[in-house]
Amino acid sequence: MKVKVLSGDHAVAYAVKMCNVDVIPNYPITPQTLIIEKLSDFVFDGECDATFMPADSEHSAMSMAIGAAATGVRTFTATASQGLALMHEMLYVAPQTRLPIVMANVNRSLGAGSGIWAEYNDSMPERESGWMQCYVEDAQEAFDTIVQAYRLCEDQRVMLPLMMCLDAFVLSHTVEKVLLPEQAEVDAFLPRFRPLNFLDTQNPKFINIAVTPAHSMEMRYQLDHLMRETSSVVDEVDALFGKHFGRSYGGSIQPYRMEDAEHALITLGTATSTARVAVDELRKEGKKVGLIKLKYIRPFPHEQLRKALRGVSSLGVFDRSIAVNGFGPVFTEVRNSCYGMGMPITNHIAGIGGRDLTVATFKGMFEKIMRKEGAGRDCFWHGLRGDM
Repeated sequence: MKVKVLSGDHAVAYAVKMCNVDVIPNYPITPQTLIIEKLSDFVFDGECDATFMPADSEHSAMSMAIGAAATGVRTFTATASQGLALMHEMLYVAPQTRLPIVMANVNRSLGAGSGIWAEYNDSMPERESGWMQCYVEDAQEAFDTIVQAYRLCEDQRVMLPLMMCLDAFVLSHTVEKVLLPEQAEVDAFLPRFRPLNFLDTQNPKFINIAVTPAHSMEMRYQLDHLMRETSSVVDEVDALFGKHFGRSYGGSIQPYRMEDAEHALITLGTATSTARVAVDELRKEGKKVGLIKLKYIRPFPHEQLRKALRGVSSLGVFDRSIAVNGFGPVFTEVRNSCYGMGMPITNHIAGIGGRDLTVATFKGMFEKIMRKEGAGRDCFWHGLRGDM
C-alpha cells in the first residue's frame, strides 16, 4: 500500500492506469483536463500500456470509445458539462449495445449563464440514457469507485457503461491523502475483460443496426429490466471490494446515524461530508436526525432506500440541479421510490453554480424537515441572495 497526496482528478487517472485500460479516447475540457493530462503522462512514460487517442470533439471521443469497446477492449474516457452534452447522441448507443465503457464526468454548470463550478445539471439529464451513474464524495472514493466500476461493468450479468461523477474543483482539484493498493492487489480483484459481444473479422456481425417497431420496444424493455437487476450487483461488488481492500461504501447507499433517526436528509457528492457535520451537531442538541448518502442514481436503489427509511417520520432531499418548472431530479426519483410510505418529503435545492454549502445550510434544511413542512410547499431553495 502506498500513500500519495492527489487531487480527485489525479486519483481517477491513477485508478485507470492500475485497471490496465487498453484505449483512452479523449478531448480536454475544464475541469476534467487534469485526468487526461495525467493519463497522457503515464502513457508517454511507459507506465500505462494504452492507446491514447486525442479526438476533435467530445462527440468524437465517445464515438471512439464505442468503437474501441465494440472490439472487446477495456476503454476509458472523461468529460464535463458542455462536453457531456455534446456526447448526448452517442451516449445512447453504448448501453443498448452492452458496451462496458467507464467514464469520469466532472460536474460543472451547463448552458447560458454557466460557469466552471460544481452543479449536476450536466449529468442528471443523462440518467435516462441507460448508463449507470454514481456520485463520489472524496478522492479516495473516486479512486476506489473506478476500480469497482470495471469489475461491475464487465460482469457478464451487467455489461453496461458507467458514468462516475465528481464535483468540479471541490473534488477535482482539491488534494488529499489517497491510499493506493499494489498493482497485484488490483489485478487480483479485477479479472481480464471478457466481452459479451464484439466485432470479429473471423465472425462478422452487425452491431447497432436500425430496427423496426417489431423489435425496438422489446430492446428498451430488456435494457430497463437489466438496469433494475444491476442494483444487487452494485452492492455485491462493493462488498467484495471491502474484503479485498478494507474499504467499503455501502454499495448504492450509505446511511449515517440512521438507527433511531426520526428525520432524515438524502445527499450526494461532496456535500455529504458537510451534511454529516450538521447531523453530528444536531445530535448533540438531542435531535434525532440522520443522513443517507445516495451514491447511485442509476440503478436507483429502490429497495435499499425504502428499507433504510423505515421509522422515519419526515424526509428531505438535497438537489444540486433543477428541473425547470419542476422539482430537483433526485427529489423526483426519491418521491417516486418512497410513494406510499406516508412521510412528508421536501426538496432542498442548494449549491447551484458552485454556491457555497456550509454546515448552516444543512442545518437550515433539517429545520424545515423537522417541522414537517411541505404540506403546502414541497420545494425550498437555500442560500439565495436578496428577497426571493
